[in-house]
Parts: sequence; C-alpha cells; structure tokens
Amino acid sequence: MNGKVLRKAALSIALGTCIASLVPMTASAQNVTGSVVGRTGAGDQITITNTDTGLTRTVTADNNGNYRMAQLPVGSYTLQANRGGQPVGQPVRVTVSLGNATTVNLSGDGAVDMAAVQVVGARVLNAVDVTSTESAMNITAEELARIPIDRNLTSVALMAPGVTKGDASFGGISFGGASVAENSFYINGLNVTDFYNRNGFSEAPFAFYKEFQVKTGGYSVEFGRTTGGVVNALARTGGNEFRYGAELDFQPRAWQSSADDAYFNGERYLARGRDNYSLSKLDLWASGAIIKDRLFFFAMYETRDYQPWNTDDAGAQLTKNQSDNGFWGGTLDWYVTDNNILSLMAFSNKNETLGDVYAYDYDNSEIGNKRNEVYSDTGGENWALTWTSNFTDNLSMKLMYGENEREAFNRSLLDLQCNRVVAQSAVPRPPGISLGCSSNSTVFERTDVREQMRADFEWNIGDHLLRFGVDHEVNTSDHSQYYAGPGALFYNIYSGAAGSSIPNPPGGVVPPGYSGYVRARRNEIFGTFESTNSALYIEDNWSITDNLVLNLGLRNEAFDNKDGEGNTYIKMDDMWAPRFGFSWDMKGDGTTKIFGNVGRYFLPVANVINIKQAGGLLDERTYYAFDGWEVRELNGNQYLYPRLGPQIGAVDVSQGDGTVGDLRSEVDRDMDPVYQDEAILGIQSMINDTWSWGVRGIYRRLHDAIDDMEISATGACGEDGYIGWVMANPGKDVTVWGDTDCNGDADGWVTVDTSKEGWAMYDTEGNYLGQRGWVKPKRTYKAVELQLDRAWDGKWALNASYTWSKSEGNAEGPVNSDTNFADTGRTENFDDPWVNLNGYGPLANDREHQIKLRGTYALNDHWQVGATLDAASGGPITGFGVGNPYDEKKYHSYYICVQNCGDDDGPEVYEHSPRGGYGRMPWTYDLGASVTYLRSFGRADLKVKFAVYNLLNHQREVRVDQDLQPTVGLTDPDANGVQHTEYNGFFGQGYGFQSPRYAQLVVSLTF
Repeated sequence: MNGKVLRKAALSIALGTCIASLVPMTASAQNVTGSVVGRTGAGDQITITNTDTGLTRTVTADNNGNYRMAQLPVGSYTLQANRGGQPVGQPVRVTVSLGNATTVNLSGDGAVDMAAVQVVGARVLNAVDVTSTESAMNITAEELARIPIDRNLTSVALMAPGVTKGDASFGGISFGGASVAENSFYINGLNVTDFYNRNGFSEAPFAFYKEFQVKTGGYSVEFGRTTGGVVNALARTGGNEFRYGAELDFQPRAWQSSADDAYFNGERYLARGRDNYSLSKLDLWASGAIIKDRLFFFAMYETRDYQPWNTDDAGAQLTKNQSDNGFWGGTLDWYVTDNNILSLMAFSNKNETLGDVYAYDYDNSEIGNKRNEVYSDTGGENWALTWTSNFTDNLSMKLMYGENEREAFNRSLLDLQCNRVVAQSAVPRPPGISLGCSSNSTVFERTDVREQMRADFEWNIGDHLLRFGVDHEVNTSDHSQYYAGPGALFYNIYSGAAGSSIPNPPGGVVPPGYSGYVRARRNEIFGTFESTNSALYIEDNWSITDNLVLNLGLRNEAFDNKDGEGNTYIKMDDMWAPRFGFSWDMKGDGTTKIFGNVGRYFLPVANVINIKQAGGLLDERTYYAFDGWEVRELNGNQYLYPRLGPQIGAVDVSQGDGTVGDLRSEVDRDMDPVYQDEAILGIQSMINDTWSWGVRGIYRRLHDAIDDMEISATGACGEDGYIGWVMANPGKDVTVWGDTDCNGDADGWVTVDTSKEGWAMYDTEGNYLGQRGWVKPKRTYKAVELQLDRAWDGKWALNASYTWSKSEGNAEGPVNSDTNFADTGRTENFDDPWVNLNGYGPLANDREHQIKLRGTYALNDHWQVGATLDAASGGPITGFGVGNPYDEKKYHSYYICVQNCGDDDGPEVYEHSPRGGYGRMPWTYDLGASVTYLRSFGRADLKVKFAVYNLLNHQREVRVDQDLQPTVGLTDPDANGVQHTEYNGFFGQGYGFQSPRYAQLVVSLTF
C-alpha cells in the first residue's frame, strides 16, 4: 500500500486536528465546548454529526470557502462535505477537544488537505496549531489512564511546564513564579476557586472528569481574576448508547513506606514514622439517553473510606481520622434542537471527618487513653446550568448561571477545656508528654457561596471572529472563629536568652532568669461579608493573511469588597486589561509556527480581607516570660502547660482591637489594583509524522501589592500624625482620613508618600529619629521552556519538557511561603519598612531547573507500562532576622545582629542577610511507574492498573526552618563565661519533606 493510500485509509478511520486554516483557533466561551473550522469550496455545505448523541449541524462555506461550527460539545464526530446537494468525498472522523478548534481543510474533491497532517497509526494529530496564540496543555482522562498519576486536578496541572508545588506548609500549586493564591479553577465553566483565601478549590472525584485543560499563559480575555494559571475540567456526559460501570481505587497502609523521623543532635524533633493512611473508593456510574438523540444523562456515586493516622511532632499523641461520606454528581444534556442545548452539571462533595485523639508512646508503639474528638466538615453542593444557542452559521451565544459552595467547620470535644499549646523545637521539654490537651487550635465555621452568571457571544464576520461577553460573581462568606480553651487563648512558646528583644510591637526583652517567652494570643471575629466581581470583554480574531492571525482583546474588570454591614469599603473599577497575540505559519504549510502574546491580568481582593479588615477583628497578643512547664492531667492523660512569668511589654492590639473603626482611615481612598504584565514568544514545529518540538520564552512582571502596613507618621505632622494599620499599595501615595492639623484628631484627607515617609523611627530611649518609607513590591519571572513530544500511536508515547526559570523580587505575592503566612493580602511583608528592605532575591517558588517526563509503552494488546518523572532544583534558603540597623524596631527583617546584641556596650551592629543567601534545598526527584492490564469480555472492558509513586522513596526537604535570628540578644555564658550572639539552633533543619513511596491499585469495569 503506497503512502497516499495509507494516509487516506487512516483518515477514513479517524481525524484529529489539521493545520493551515484561514479561520483562527479560539477558546470557546467558558471553555466547556469546542469548535470545528476550516476551508473548502465556496458554497459547500459541511455537515457534522456527533457519533454518541446524534447531534447534527450544517453550515455553508462563505465566498472564500471558510466555514466555522461553534459551541460544539466535546466528543467524536463525523464530517461530510456536500456540493449541490450531493456528498463530496468520504466522511471523516473529527475529535472536538475542550476549549480548542479542530481545523479540517478540504480540497476540491472533498478529501482532507494532507499537507500538514500528522498521521499516527489510524488517526490524525495536530502537532502544531498555527491558529492558536495561547499556551495550554490539553489531556483526556483516557490518556491519563495510561500513566502513573495521582487522581486529582493538582496532579494534572503539575504535568504542565513551569508549574510547581507550593510550599509544604500550606500546599497549592504555583504557575510561572506566581504564588499559590493567584490561580483559577473551573468545572464545566463554573468557577470553583476558593475566594476566601484563594488557595484551593472545590473538586470532584477523578472518575467524574472527561477532559482537562491547563492554561499556563497567554489566555483569552474571557479569563480574568488570575495572575497565575487556569485549570479547566470537563465532566463526563451521556450518549445514545447506555453504558455503566464501576471503578475501585485501593490504597492500603501496607503499600506505603514509612516516613523518616527527623533528628537534630541525636534527638528526634519530628515523629513522622507512624503517619500513614488507608483509602478505598468505589465509583458506580451510568450514562445513556432518556430520549434518544435529545436527552442524555451521566450519573455517578462514590462511596469512600479514608482513614489517615498521624502523630504530633513529639510522638506523644496519635490522631486516627476517618471520613466515609459519599459523593454524588452528574450531568444532564437536553438537545432541544440541534442548535439549542440546555445542560446541567451538579455535584456534592460534602465531607465529614472525625478524628479520635489518643495518648501515644511512640518508642513502644503503644496507644493510651482517648483524649479528644476533633470534627471537621468541608465541601458543599455545586451546580451550573448552561444554555447554548447557534442563531445562525455565524452567530452563537452561551448563557450560564451556577453556584459554588464551600463549607469549613472545625471544632472538638475539649474546646471549652483546653487551650492549644505550640513550642519551637529549640524549647526544651520533658519527653513523651504532649503539649496541651488539645490539637485543635481554632473553632471556626464558615460557609462560602459563589453565585456566578455570565453570557458569551461569538460572531463571525468575514476575516474577523468577534467574541464578547460579560461575567458577574457575588461571593458571600458567613464566618465565625475563635481560639479554643479558657480565655480563648493560643499559647506559642519561643526560645530566647535573658535580655533578648522580642518581636512585640510595643517592645520588651526577656527578663533576667528566663530563657524564653510565651505569646498568649486571642483571635476572634464574626459576621457575613460579600464581594462582587464583574467584567466585560471583547476580542477580535483577525485573519490578516493566509498565514498570519492576530488576536486583539480587551477586558474591563471591577472589584467591590464590602464590610459586615454590606457597605462598600474597597472598590476598584475601570481596570482595563488589553491582550494581543499573533500566530505566523512561517512556511505556509502548517508544520511550523512562530507565535507570541502580551497581556495584562488583574487579581481581586480575597474575602479574608473583608473579614479581618472590616469585620471587627480582635487580635490581642500578650507576651510573658516563659517560666517552664507545668504537668497537668485530664481524663487520665498528662500534658504540658506553660507557666507564665512576668508580662513583657504592653498588650498588642495593633492588628485588631475588636471594633470596626472608621474604614476611611484603614483603606487607601485611591488604591490601585494588583496586576501582572506578561509577554511570551515561542516556536513550534513538526519533525515528522509522530514527533514535534517547541520552545517558548516567558517574561512576567507583577505590579503593586495590596497589603496591610502600619502608617505611624505623616509628612505634615511627623510622629504626631499616627494613622494606624491601612490596606494600601506599599511604596506609593496613600490617601486616608487622618489628622490634618496635628492635634490628634482625624479631620480630613491626608496623603502620605510611603516611598519616603510614613514610618516613625525611635531609638532605644524612645527618641524620635525621623521617618522612613517602604520599598515598592517587585516580582519578575523569566523562563525558557523546551518540549519534545512523541504522539501515542497505540504502541508508545513520550512527552518531555525542560524549564529554566528565575523568579525574583522582594514579594512573593499575596501570601508568604517562606514564613508560612497564608492570610492572602495580610502578610507581614509590609507591616513596617524593615520587613522588605534589601529583601530582593530568589523567591520562595523559584525552581531554576525543572525536568518533566511522561510516557507509555504497550508490550502487547493486553499489557502497558507507564512512567513519569518530575525533577526540580530546590527552593532558596534565607536566614531571616528580626532587627535592623536603623531604629529599635524588632519584628522581621533581612538583617542579623552580629555585635552588641542586647547589651549596653554600644549600638547594635547588623549585617545584611540576603534573600536566598544560605543556599538552596536539595533537588527533588519523583519517579512514578505503572503497569496496566487490558481485557475485553464481550461488552465488558476490564482495566487493571497498579501504580507506584515516588518509586525511589526520596524524602528530601521541601521546607526548612529559615528563622536564623528570631530574637536579638546574647546566649547564656558558656563554660568560659563568654556570651555569644544568639542564633536559632534549628536553623536549616527540615520541617517539610517529600511524601514517602506509596502504591495504588485501580480496577475499572465498563459495560
């Protein structure tokens, strides 16, 4: 058989995506559908039919031979050209993928243009899409089933180049150097991103999904409210054929390697070896037609049993958690006509976890008396209703309304009796006795509900495809929280020699005779808080020539955050986000393209700001000398409780005194939004029918920050102009309601140039030294990504990528990973000018080198092996201090005291401790391997996959102690009577590690 016949045979079986079209590729509205575009004879009619549902549409090519079918449900289709009422050529199979356009160009005899078609086995692939300007990765559930990948959206996103895991302290994922609080997640067009802290999202079981799309840059103006990345997921649907099946996910404790305990100077400081879990899930599903060709359903129920067990750091307490709530979800699609579709997606991921807490003898593996029960409720009900209409061949519309619910409710049996107690590892304690009588620190209950509405339109006018729309969200948080125990206090114990200054804003030192201090903190707030986000957008995809496509877009954003009484207190609108992209088919045959884009992206203010800035937050911190441990007993169990020595300094309520003040004095009247500019330039090219490669360069720059900063002086009134804590843009002009005549009363608007003033400096005697300003926030990301891909042909497949990148600046974003500060937009980064002074360097999410591999090899018709590798260089290590060489403030800084620290021999001498100045954490390697068995028995298809994750069982540090000098003082005299500058002995020790090796068995049976 010659090459021409072979190619035509392949096309008659399957057609993926072809190249070289005049019509631009665009992401369909909300990216829950796809489209088919191409070129044929002028006036030809193109008919497409979904092979599962029977959906049929026909369009007529324009005078130039261009045609377009928009808003097509994702799936498999057949395409037929007709001329003069008669079929031309043979029908071909077309795959419509999530958010993409499939290009099918037909010659005069109705055959597919083969110039740039990539034929692999019996199908055609699109290695280079010359009409796309986005940077995105599409992958189906079928492809993922061939490789070892953990079954969640996070693992899917981490397969894309430039995406890394967030800090071990609060998880998440980082796109292109952005923090974990800057991403957006969608399921069937419904925004399921956590809007309280923006770190997290609502998720369904893996078996609920059909296809995934991960956008890492250059995305269309229909997407906003993110300066990181976008993850799209599409739920499964039904067709005319009734199908049903079951899938078992089994992960027993016996298939897990033990975590390594962590030791320092021969003493264990992290007991990890008994932390493990067991997981079993059974998914039952069915799909089919309620009315043939018109009404389809997919329904799924998951029963699950999840039992994680873990000890506290000292190994004196064991918590056995259990969660066995079921999940339900489904989709309903009503094809009212072939041009009008009503779709419903709904699921409930409500979950209740019960934790039984026991006394534990770690060394002897003995479980003691039960101490407590801890309860945690999460999840909620989610749904989206979508109406899609194709009014004409050239005009379509999509309307969507949906709700996303997330509950968080934590409490325990001993909340009235027991305070939470936590101590630095450097604080000595009796072995085998737990800190406090409860592991539950906070009693909190919050329900977050998002109401989302949007309308999207597409209008094809000659060489222009216009896309425009509006989207609107109302995000409501009903929130209450307080610390557990008598007095609602949380005790933190820190080491520090006598005379050491402590990071307490009112000041103070550890008194003589003591070797540490206690922070007793009370933190509570209640209320209902709302924010509204809305946007308008318009985009023109313009085919200038046969080989050049321009994408011109403009988005207008508006954010409105409200206080507990429903009054607007942060409002930003008229945020214009222009985006421009191009794609040049440089050879004119669809095998090679040069593409690029530039754009602006805005980030909204998280609801946590409404709650803590405008909700009457009480954050009361009282410091005491640490007078050792008191051993107490409750229900037959011993526990440690701190003895409080004399109070150090005044009570600090600077972060919130329990009242809602005049918000004009707490929020910059003319605050600018946080936004990021991005530029991407790349090339993609086919090597042959199966291989392709690509390279792209990325530059991102974050502009501004919105954070809390203490303005303690003004240019006009000096130290007498104290204003207090203000949400503002550090390093820029801040306008608030304040004291204009320096008499101590707020009587008018005051503007402070925080780049050079706003912070009152005092010496050790309390003498006013003048003012200081803040440095402006900076963050840049530079990267080069290289990819090599070998398409799956039924025998083997390979995808490889290497990313070199640098993420640098003095501000990671709205959260701080390196200091474990997860309150989005309320970090310590700008509390005073010293926190960020000379703090430019590699940021917490900087991973200079990343290598990602995934591949599958079919041994025969029944056996496949798969492998994945994710290797990355380690993050930077910084030695943080608390003092500075300019005033007596002791809080957080990039300076270390090296002489006269805390004594009276002269002024303290400081050295700069640069960001990333103590090297990097080690490279991490995560190798996965799987073997899959496939067998068909009549109508039944059996698939059994056994996968092992972290095959080499590497447990390297991914988070270390970076507090080099937590207090400024001197150590107790050594054997020679000499005092030394006090440093944290645990600096650089690991506190977060790679998860140990574990295995998973997935068995699925489909009928």
